[in-house]
Amino acid sequence: MTINAAAGKPADPSILVNVPKLITAYYELRPDPSDPRQRVVFGTSGHRGSAFNVAFNEWHILAITQAICDYRKLQSIDGPLFLGMDTHALSEPAFASALEVLAANNVEVMLSEGTPYTPTPAVSHSILLCNRSRKSGLADGIVITPSHNPPDDGGFKYDPPHGGPADSSVTSWIESKANDFLKRGLDGVKRTQFAKALRAPTTHKYDFLSVYIGDLNCVVDMNAVRDAKIKLGVDPLGGAGIDYWPRIAEQYGLDLTIVNSSVDPTFRFMSVDWDGKIRMDPSSPYAMQRLIALKDKFDIAFASDTDHDRHGIVTKGSGLLPPNHYLSVCVSYLFANRPNWGEDVAVGKTVVSSSMIDRVSARLGRRLYEVPVGFKWFVEGLLAGRLGFGGEESAGSSFLRRDGSVWTTDKDGIVPCLLSAEITARVGKDPGEIYRELTRELGDPVYERIDAPATPEQKAALARLSPSDIHATEVAGQPIQKILTTAPGDGNSIGGIKVIAKDGWFAARPSGTEEIYKIYAESFLGQNHLRQIEEEAQSIVSATLARSAQASRADEP
Repeated sequence: MTINAAAGKPADPSILVNVPKLITAYYELRPDPSDPRQRVVFGTSGHRGSAFNVAFNEWHILAITQAICDYRKLQSIDGPLFLGMDTHALSEPAFASALEVLAANNVEVMLSEGTPYTPTPAVSHSILLCNRSRKSGLADGIVITPSHNPPDDGGFKYDPPHGGPADSSVTSWIESKANDFLKRGLDGVKRTQFAKALRAPTTHKYDFLSVYIGDLNCVVDMNAVRDAKIKLGVDPLGGAGIDYWPRIAEQYGLDLTIVNSSVDPTFRFMSVDWDGKIRMDPSSPYAMQRLIALKDKFDIAFASDTDHDRHGIVTKGSGLLPPNHYLSVCVSYLFANRPNWGEDVAVGKTVVSSSMIDRVSARLGRRLYEVPVGFKWFVEGLLAGRLGFGGEESAGSSFLRRDGSVWTTDKDGIVPCLLSAEITARVGKDPGEIYRELTRELGDPVYERIDAPATPEQKAALARLSPSDIHATEVAGQPIQKILTTAPGDGNSIGGIKVIAKDGWFAARPSGTEEIYKIYAESFLGQNHLRQIEEEAQSIVSATLARSAQASRADEP
């Protein structure tokens, strides 16, 4: 991975998005349904794209929203729909487009009161609270966000009544229906004027902020944080939690400094990411330069991305913790300090997250539940209280309330941040110090993800691999112990392959949005061993893809 020369530096004005031009593109450009790049495509986190590329425009949102309305009718979902958005420039017009369709379809819509922005976890939390004692009139939600993506992107995702990301059967239905609307020139899409939609009897105000914040002590020991009088710092990264953090500090009496209170759709206050683009990624040391520079001013500091469903933890001694490090600390702390969680409650992780989590779980005597990439695979376990924690290597996680009941079924970037404060307050050590203690006991892994170019045909071949396609018997000098194409926890396809040896592993899977495949690798024997794993992983995958291509040509008539 080549690091751009501007990485970690303040954004140059020349790379800032032209917001008026972007909004004009949203309204004026019409997608061509015959072009795959301009169709509605739901990835692991909804439909995303830039209006400049005709991938996120008014017609997309009108079509998707009508498809959601039709899906609700098909499934007899007739309760309120909680509608939230983040601070990306395209979120505001997409919000207006969605509400126009929802109102025309007589959907009861709950809009944020007191602040225009709503974090993803606040939507999930509200859906679950509403549905807690209901058998009918169930609620669902829409969150308008491309997460930490660059400023010219927009995003749109649907949460069914379980409050988490919709599974592939749901998104496939919505995607197909929306693309059908595009092909028919929006014939069948109901719509009313925005001003009329705001005044519609089905449009209501809802205080997401107060409801979410008022419940925080049920999931994090806020009293312990207050009583310890530790100094906290937070950077909302100009995102949807911008009005949440001051209220959290006030309501719970925290010594919390908000280091940046700017909301600017160009995100000009960011330092640029590894590739020279602006990206609000709290797990990136390049994007997080401002908060890292302030680390010595606080006992613990943290940040969340634009829709506040990811976290970044900054400590004095370790700086920005890699997500896998903090996830390991979360598991170690939570399962030792939540006495009301049953002994059968498991630890959830994705197949590409660190094996340190495996070792921590084994030390705790907890069952490990390993799933494919995507938070949707944790939803049912969190909802039923069978999973105490679900975490992704990309800094997404959520966990149960202190009493063992569900908190959110979508990623929550706020509560992991506050948990870092609880850990520091109650243990007297920050998460970086605790992770170092874990490595002394369980080993000190090194982890990396690298990207490699891949054609659509190669990506499809990689997704179809079986263990018999891997002819290698060793990786980095150690016998291969397991080859996985399905997740051990739930048996679902991982959309690629994972190869495991005694002291290291690698996984390869195609990207859902780019012409690349991703290799994840980890070693407990140091950096040189990791490099050897990565090199052999690329050779194994390349050879396997070459054999697959040769077999496909042989099958051609």
